[in-house]
Amino acid sequence: MKTPLIVSTARTPFARSWKGALNMTHGATLGGHVVQAAIARAGIDPARVEDVVLGCANPEGANGGNIARQSAIRAGLPVTVPGVTVNRFCSSGLQAIAFAAQRIQTGECEALVAGGAESISCVQRELNMHMFEEAWIAERKPELYWPMLRTAEHLATRYEVSRERQDAYGAESQRRAVAAREAGRLSAEIEPITTVACTIDSATGDLRTEHVTIAADDGLRAETTVATLAGVRSALAGGTVTAGNASQITDGAAACVLMEESAASRAGCEALGRFHGFAVAGCEPAEMGLGPIYAIPKLLARAGLEIGDIDLWEINEAFAVQVLLCRERLGIDDDRLNVNGGAIALGHPYGATGGRLVGQLLAEGRRRGARWVVASMCIGGGQGAAALFEVY
Repeated sequence: MKTPLIVSTARTPFARSWKGALNMTHGATLGGHVVQAAIARAGIDPARVEDVVLGCANPEGANGGNIARQSAIRAGLPVTVPGVTVNRFCSSGLQAIAFAAQRIQTGECEALVAGGAESISCVQRELNMHMFEEAWIAERKPELYWPMLRTAEHLATRYEVSRERQDAYGAESQRRAVAAREAGRLSAEIEPITTVACTIDSATGDLRTEHVTIAADDGLRAETTVATLAGVRSALAGGTVTAGNASQITDGAAACVLMEESAASRAGCEALGRFHGFAVAGCEPAEMGLGPIYAIPKLLARAGLEIGDIDLWEINEAFAVQVLLCRERLGIDDDRLNVNGGAIALGHPYGATGGRLVGQLLAEGRRRGARWVVASMCIGGGQGAAALFEVY
């Protein structure tokens, strides 16, 4: 098989949905921004790109109409460059990167852009819910339609994960992310974006629009402590999951350029890392947060590796409760997991998260001299995904 390399990564800042600076930014604007940035960082001719593969969890409205093709056009790529949108919910971006890498492995392509884009602000409250549930599934496996919040509370109750433990994890995610920002470890990933945002006049309550430039994630809270999180009300009455121990809902996009090894060498591109493999697994929909504990062993078994061989891990922080359970079930060293914070602090724009995890792992892996790194996440409906990379 051919060898797929990641030669560049780029992402937007992640901004709070509805309240943040990207609340009026179309999905194609987000996607086009990172596609263009990733290609520029790679230093290759845009015409060399053979396909743009982007993940999106809610591909309708401002995320619809094949957002990958729209993003390719918005990035200024030649009309000859096609695009395809992938949906595996929260793993959409990671799945897109895997699809692109696998096409390189087969010899079908030499250069692709892959990642994800998600405007939650423009889409989530406008979703088409007509005939949302299928009758047979709703009767026999209704948990498939549970909101993710309910699955998180189910895990906390069934496996006795206390509110205090979840809050402690949430506070630590914020602490690590703030430390990473202050040390400059996040800025290299981010491509600032200028856009139009909607704001509310605090004095009059009137809505207005203004041009803004955003260059950093807006969900980091340096003042966060376990004590402050203890005062946050639970999302469900009597529950343990709160806005402080769950992922922040954000808008954003992330992308990378993948190239076949010899093509990258001819183009003079420096490799950040190599894609080695990808695995997905199913689990009970009511316990969808545990998906990584099924996908990761499959991934490592195929590569002939064990948990202790992995130098850095990124498991998406959909909820503190599920990361805690995955860490414990798999026996992952906390000092190697989400070392620069995760979605609780940085945000989770669904389809874009996979691209952020890969970019973070390769950048931090290079700083630490790591070799093997793994990105993983749980997936709505009861699935898990995991991808293995070798850092160069």
